[in-house]
Parts: sequence; C-alpha cells; structure tokens
Amino acid sequence: MVLRVLNKMKPQREFGSRLDKEGVGTLHSRPPLERMVRIHQALQSGKFPNASTLAREIEVATKTIHRDIEFMRDRLGLPIEFNPARNGYAYTEEVSAFPNLQITEGELFALIVAEKALQQYRGTSFEKPILSAIRKMEQSLPDTISLNLADIEQTISFRTRAEPILNLDIFDLLARAAARRQQVELAYRKPGQPQPEKRLVDPYHLANINGEWYLFAYDHARQDIRTFVPSRVQSAKPTGKTFVRPEKFSLEKRLRDSFGVRSGEGDYEVVIQFNARAADYVREKKWHESQQLYELKGGRVELRMKLSSLMEVERWVLSWGGDAKVIKPRELAAAVKQAAHRMLYPE
Repeated sequence: MVLRVLNKMKPQREFGSRLDKEGVGTLHSRPPLERMVRIHQALQSGKFPNASTLAREIEVATKTIHRDIEFMRDRLGLPIEFNPARNGYAYTEEVSAFPNLQITEGELFALIVAEKALQQYRGTSFEKPILSAIRKMEQSLPDTISLNLADIEQTISFRTRAEPILNLDIFDLLARAAARRQQVELAYRKPGQPQPEKRLVDPYHLANINGEWYLFAYDHARQDIRTFVPSRVQSAKPTGKTFVRPEKFSLEKRLRDSFGVRSGEGDYEVVIQFNARAADYVREKKWHESQQLYELKGGRVELRMKLSSLMEVERWVLSWGGDAKVIKPRELAAAVKQAAHRMLYPE
C-alpha cells in the first residue's frame, strides 16, 4: 500500500515535529514539504533565486535551504543546478509539477518502531546519532499523511528487565576510543574486588548483548583479549597512543561457542532435559547456534549444545529451578547441584 501526500489534508498523524535540546517536540514554522514547494515555484519563475533570498522569503536559515535543495536534487531527482553567472539556482530542463512524495505503510510503521526502540539507547553516546538519523528521515516526510496511526503507538513498546547503570562520560570515551583506535588506561573493579586495578587496553568493540553492554579489548598485561563491563570502569583516560585492530578479530567468531559473552578454552557437549512444564518455553527460542532439540516422552524436551565455557550456562540452568536437569557434562551437573545446595543452606 502506497500513501500519497495530500498537501491540504486534515492531519491524522503529524510527522513534522522535531526534538529540541530538551527532547520536547516542536513544530517548525515552515514544514519541509511547504518549503520545497515554494523553492520549486521560485525555480519555475526563472528568476535564479539563491539560498539567501530564498531563506529571507521563506523565513528559515540558509543552511535549511541548502539541505532542501540537496534533497530535491538527490532524492526527488529534480534537475537543479547553480548558475554562477546569475548567482542563483535554476532548473536545467522543464519541470511541469512538483513530484508527489510517497511512503509505504510499512516504511512509516518501521520508523515509529525505530523511535520506540531508542528507549534502550537512552543516555548512551548512540542516542544523539540515532535521533539525528530519524530527524533526517522525518524531514523527508510530509507533515500529514492519509493514515491514522494513533493506535499503533499504543501497541508497541520496548522494555528491559534490568537497565544497566552507566557513567555516560566513561561510556562515551570508550565508544570514541574504539572508533578512533585509541589506547585507554582503565581503573577497573571486578565484583568482590576491594579496589580497582589499572588495565591498559586497546578497545576493539562495544557490544550490547541481551540488554547488557560489554567492551571487548586487548589487555596488555594479560596479552590477550578480555571482556570488560563498562559499568565497572571507575575511570578511563586515553594514553595518547593508537593501535591497529587485528583483521582476524571477529566478535561473531569469538562468541560462537559461548552461551553469552564468556568464551573459554574448553570443548563441552552440554545436554539438558526439560520437563513438560518448561518444554514449550524452550521450544519457542533459539538458545544457541549449535543447539539441537529432541522430543522425549511425556512432553519433555532435550537440548544439546556445544560450548567452550560452562559459567553462563550454569546460571541459566539454575534459573529454571526444578524444571531443568543436567545430563552432560558431569562438571556442569556438579556445579548446579552445589549452587542449589548453597541456596537452600547458605553459609
């Protein structure tokens, strides 16, 4: 379904709003479509208007006119060129009418979902670039469209069970250091560690995995890649040195045999059986790339995986309570048994 812009239609869903510095939506005095139509009319007049004269007439900034002309030329395919001799813009060939902007219902729906998905990036250094990209997309849309989307906003949301607490200045520094290949000195405190320790690292990659942020970096003291949790970084400062990230580094390959973010040197065949009460929940998700599911009698199911570490899968098994039973390996079964005993009989 394609939605055509109706310039004078009564608004049912307004998309011309933008976010000001405080994040509050405000309407521009000259909506994008209205501005471009007026620019089109000025170009058709043959008077060779320039950005300054158009800005005064439309009452917007000169850079806004430049952006509108660029959009008209590159996205709408209008034959606009600047004539140095006349110090103004003109059509290089006849244009009978301003083209209709079109957007599919699916594209508009996706834009709304993207705005809501921003909730998981609130407060991080990614929020502003994503908002900027969405604003640019909104600038290409009309202020009104012929579709009522009021109900859609009430039917989609994003929630996280436990939102990580981040020092935004440190997180921003880590993100920039990873992008610019800058070596960083961290004061990093592990859980249970009384004082932070200095770690000299080359930050390779920041990843959000299952709602949690992780920094994958080369640790110079350990001479290996280590996984850091940004919320545990007490302080961070660039050393002034840069690094070259190895071409062979691949987060996908690194995490291929892990159950989350912890990769190890082991090679474990993990077999877990779930009773009928939990079986449907297990069937509904893909828990690991290597997983194989086998149906058992009585509505039970068996999950098989190949992992390099047992730390994270142990916690996952415990989260199922008595609905999960470890068949292999023995060390995983023993670890789960000991943890369950500690829960019942704490020290």
